[in-house]
Amino acid sequence: MADDGDLGSVRPKLVESKKRWAREGRLLTGATSDPERDRLPPGQRLVETWPVLDLGVQPEIPLDKWRLTIDGLVEAPTVWRWADILAQPEFEDVSDIHCVTAWSRFDNRWRGVSARHLLSLVRPKPEARHVVFHSYDTYTTNVALDAFAEEDVLLATHHDGEPIAVEHGGPLRVIMPRWHFWKSAKWVKRIEFVAADRPGFWEERGYHNEGDPWQEQRYS
Repeated sequence: MADDGDLGSVRPKLVESKKRWAREGRLLTGATSDPERDRLPPGQRLVETWPVLDLGVQPEIPLDKWRLTIDGLVEAPTVWRWADILAQPEFEDVSDIHCVTAWSRFDNRWRGVSARHLLSLVRPKPEARHVVFHSYDTYTTNVALDAFAEEDVLLATHHDGEPIAVEHGGPLRVIMPRWHFWKSAKWVKRIEFVAADRPGFWEERGYHNEGDPWQEQRYS
């Protein structure tokens, strides 16, 4: 397990408070809902702004130095430069955000590279079952490969028509619309395909390994 010093300049009070939320089960209602019927998951409140939540580190990587490594259990590991991102087929999607801190934002317009396109290029090996996202601030989070392969998952460069700002994870962040938003890693620099599940930063600190907001999967 990583310790809280692994993220360098993290805000330790923020980390401790969110770990306490997990221990106390804060915000849990005990309800579940059906995303086909209920747009707002249990315990969530609707906002129109986009709150900024991070660990106190907002890395600014010059685009000429930015790299995305895609490796692990894939047939064609690769490293993309920013020009390579822009050269991929453009993918657009509209989806909602559901943050584990109980806010939701509807109708976010994303633009970027679809996960399915990326998968078609790198070709995960048969033994690959999970994906670990690594960020420039050394944050990590994990998802099942099947979840990463959903049709609405993307690596986003734009939000609501504008390049994603640094505070929101720009220049590139993962968008996993069906899961709580901590799974949508900001400032992603590496996508690693692995056989065995490997919990990330918040998953090691009491947060659910999957994070389905309609099932109130906030904490483990």
